[in-house]
Amino acid sequence: MEFQIPNFAPAAAEIFVAAMALVLLMVAAFARPGGGRCAAFWVSQATLLVAAVLSLPVDWSAGVWETLRSSEGGIGMWLLSWLASGKVTFTFGLSFLSDPLGGMLKSLVCLAVMAVLLYGRRYLNDRKLESPEYYVVAICATLGMLVLISASSLLTIYMGLELLSLSSYALVAVDRDNPRATEAAMKYFVLGALASGLLLYGISMVYGATGTLDIIEVARGLYEQQVNRTVLLFGLVFVVAGVAFKLGVVPFHMWIPDVYHGAPTSVTLLISTAPKLAAFAMAFRLLALGMWDLAPQWQKMLMIAAVASIVLGNLAAIAQTNLKRMLAYSGISHMGFMLLGLMAAKGSPHDLFNAYASSLFYVVIYVLTTLASFGILLMMSREGFEAENIDDFRGLNRRNSWWAAMMAIVMFSTAGLPFFVGFFSKFFVLQAVLSAGHLSLAVVAVLMSLVGAFYYLRVVKVMYFDEPVDDTPVRASRGFGLVLSSNVLAVAVLGIMPGWLMNFCVLVLRSSFG
Repeated sequence: MEFQIPNFAPAAAEIFVAAMALVLLMVAAFARPGGGRCAAFWVSQATLLVAAVLSLPVDWSAGVWETLRSSEGGIGMWLLSWLASGKVTFTFGLSFLSDPLGGMLKSLVCLAVMAVLLYGRRYLNDRKLESPEYYVVAICATLGMLVLISASSLLTIYMGLELLSLSSYALVAVDRDNPRATEAAMKYFVLGALASGLLLYGISMVYGATGTLDIIEVARGLYEQQVNRTVLLFGLVFVVAGVAFKLGVVPFHMWIPDVYHGAPTSVTLLISTAPKLAAFAMAFRLLALGMWDLAPQWQKMLMIAAVASIVLGNLAAIAQTNLKRMLAYSGISHMGFMLLGLMAAKGSPHDLFNAYASSLFYVVIYVLTTLASFGILLMMSREGFEAENIDDFRGLNRRNSWWAAMMAIVMFSTAGLPFFVGFFSKFFVLQAVLSAGHLSLAVVAVLMSLVGAFYYLRVVKVMYFDEPVDDTPVRASRGFGLVLSSNVLAVAVLGIMPGWLMNFCVLVLRSSFG
């Protein structure tokens, strides 16, 4: 049998990031003691920017003007169509997939990590935590996310997930002298190892039932009824458990509040944003692509997890006075909303794509708003002071009206108030849920959204109506302030024109699986 050299082009972003991780290791090895931080930061930013461009879901061989002439709907639809024009390509057998959905998510992951590293740099420097090794581990975590997004084999999914998880454990424990961070890292590691074992056991059962690790072959075997469905159903339960842990939904949410609270805020920002995009891709490829013929079973599991997450997340968040823990429980409820979109996929192809697109839209908006909210927390923190309690925001409007307005926009959007982009993300999901005939689920989700609005609006009330407890001016460097303001204004603009992003999500999904 003659060995065939695989096509490396679809994995260009992953190969580049892996190579640059080695370059960062060299920077860390040869830097003088306490030095190399600036070089490592800028090398990391350049690496992520190039990887984002390499990952764009664009068919560069297609003529731009030909695409423009053949498109309908004007320049806007042409731009969206061109950005989603990439082809579906398999390489390394069937274990690695390059498609418009993966390209979009990988580009967003790289941009999100760029923002995370920028927002967290001053925070780390103030606490003497910034080092070249920190950026090496962050880039390795990004590589894990990229592999996870493009994985089309159960084995590749596990490899990407473990690379991401091991890097995350190390990042949480980066502040080794802080007992709270060390405790959070140990909890994360133990529970993560348990979830990893559950996922691996589920993968072994899927392999035993189908005789293959390739997701496409699993789907083919299910369609042709050439598998042991009983064993496969048992494997499905463990696979869903692994996905639920990575998303942080009930009943696998125990690690979320403690890790968010215990980790340094810059690390909390990383864990709470980009990995959610990778977890969405993991859930979509495993369930919607690989096990669609078992949809009645896994959709019931997702329904239970989604409702439990929305209820528990919103009710528990009310009692929190620590903003990081509040956002942790809020994140649990938001991931429950995202699961509602995946659960509601049924009926005609139009309804299917709209349901999946609503989940994709939701997770993208969640990442964007979470970047902004934690970015403001990092901006308000300074050496010797952690801005992580709601009371720390008292009278922020008097200290800096601009950043109070930015935080208010983020809170209004996250609460889902009309007409901010968070409202439309929930609206699209609820529309998909109603189209699937789940009226009672939509009612529960709406009621819990009203509950959630209370604790978000409490932050706005504190900023504008309470007396400040600290008169220290709130300032940000020019670059930090520009990026963070652009982040928040992007949330505001998407609230005015949500259709653009929703149409792009639909186009990406149709290009990938239509």
